[in-house]
Amino acid sequence: MRLAYQAPLLAACLFLASCASQVPASVPANSASLQTERIEAVIQKQANAWNRGDIDAFMDGYLRSSELRFASGGTVTRGFEPTLARYKARYDTREAMGTLSFTELETVVLSEDAAVLHGRWQLTRENDTPSGLFTLVFRKIGGDWQIISDTTTSAD
Repeated sequence: MRLAYQAPLLAACLFLASCASQVPASVPANSASLQTERIEAVIQKQANAWNRGDIDAFMDGYLRSSELRFASGGTVTRGFEPTLARYKARYDTREAMGTLSFTELETVVLSEDAAVLHGRWQLTRENDTPSGLFTLVFRKIGGDWQIISDTTTSAD
């Protein structure tokens, strides 16, 4: 009788333990750690560029392709150039850009060339501090991690 209770409990524990891992077995842990560092370096470069007022350099993290997908504010923008134009129209002054920071980063390495990065963004401006969440899908292309899909939400 006691064994009848232990078997389902053991199965549930094993299932939960397998779900807790964010690195597939096909990706060695040391490789996943290195990939995470490289992916997070991409968005740190983006924040640095943004905080210099350089939207063009900020966009270097994105795939320069018509395949890029950017979803925000209930709309989807497709392609690198339309995404760049959207950023430049929305953040047309240094004051509008404010200072960008990323926190609560959670990188999920899916394979040697694919990953998802979740996090929180915040702009600090003179009169407000808009913020929200983001989910970025990365692909390693030509040896570089690039954002192929960006879904950004606003808490405001």
